[in-house]
Amino acid sequence: MVTKQHSVPGEPTWLSGQILVAMPTMADPRFSQTVIFMCAHTADGAMGIIVNKPLKKPQFADLLGQLGIEPAPPARDIRVCTGGPVDSNRGFVLHSIDWTTDGSLEVDDSYVLTASLDILRAFAEGGGPKHGFLAMGYAQWGPKQLDEEILQNAWLTVPADSAIVFDADHRSKWTRALAKLRITPGMLSGEAGRA
Repeated sequence: MVTKQHSVPGEPTWLSGQILVAMPTMADPRFSQTVIFMCAHTADGAMGIIVNKPLKKPQFADLLGQLGIEPAPPARDIRVCTGGPVDSNRGFVLHSIDWTTDGSLEVDDSYVLTASLDILRAFAEGGGPKHGFLAMGYAQWGPKQLDEEILQNAWLTVPADSAIVFDADHRSKWTRALAKLRITPGMLSGEAGRA
């Protein structure tokens, strides 16, 4: 059974399934040049996973060992990234929709978030979803907090793109996300427009 992202029938999920792109003037160093996939955005707040900040350590095999999961050939090795500053000891796998388990959160028709050991075991056995990575931690905003940050010109939003979300070219993800809006970093100003 897959848990769908529907809090209240008819309630908007605003930016769920979209990408947030930090403006060049982002003051918070934890979010400088970040690209964040939005897993949930409702009246109660927002939650997302940073997709362009890989971790050098721990490696996926190290984490499997810590969890007592023995890889069995043909084991898969997946990338481990910083998902955000909140609860950085907790892991989440953001992945394609071709694999789910009890407790998986279907963000939309293309992306799923899973936080159970089942998906790690599936990767260790060579299975699991076609695309995915393990994120340690997440980004979180309270009610209307993200909306206010967007109004203050801290973030841009673009439609999600599986190459930006899943590929391993982390250095270019920020500029590629901006390019989806047909802009380059030099075109952006930190000043909010006033009419």
